[in-house]
Amino acid sequence: MGALQSLPGQPEYIDLAEKTGFSFEQIGVLHKRFKQLSHNGETLRRDHFNEIPDLACNPIRAQIIEAFFDRRNFRQNGEGTVEEIGFEEFLVVMSHFRPPSLHMTEEQRENVRTEKLRFLFNMHDTDNDGTITLEEYRHVVEELLSRSGALGKDTAKSIADAAMLEVASISMGHMEPDEFYEGITFEHFLKLLRGFEIEAKMNIRFLNMDTPTLCK
Repeated sequence: MGALQSLPGQPEYIDLAEKTGFSFEQIGVLHKRFKQLSHNGETLRRDHFNEIPDLACNPIRAQIIEAFFDRRNFRQNGEGTVEEIGFEEFLVVMSHFRPPSLHMTEEQRENVRTEKLRFLFNMHDTDNDGTITLEEYRHVVEELLSRSGALGKDTAKSIADAAMLEVASISMGHMEPDEFYEGITFEHFLKLLRGFEIEAKMNIRFLNMDTPTLCK
């Protein structure tokens, strides 16, 4: 889906709203941002994301950008990557960063949490083998802690290091001497991050694109 010429309430918007949970107004705003990023084109490439100030200093910038071109995140049970995406794919991936509705049931909220964690897991499972390494897990923990705003970077890094070592000692402590450690599965990943408020921490501010970002 490219130009999306329809007005709010027409079929294209209704279909996208159902797929993503965004309101008609939010879809309209994100469509303007899509057109701004693509220079009024019909598709986005990876290099277009270099124009988003809020991504400039993000420690997992490369993974975030790649996530937009990963078929696993299009909710179509696909695999592999693409070179370009249209507005619909852009919007579907953006919906993973959307905060949950206040009117959700507990079951719906848990489903959203699981979906967000799957998205986060996929970002680090770059070879799509169903596991991430201990070091990749450490990066996830550090990023989530840093986004809370309550901890400094050094403190977040120290806690992330300790979390990685704890997982390593537990996982490898139950292994036979000749057994090879294959990494953290998604099921294990879910259990490890049970205490993190992932819903509030996964977000990207795409709306202040004209504001320069200074890396500190």
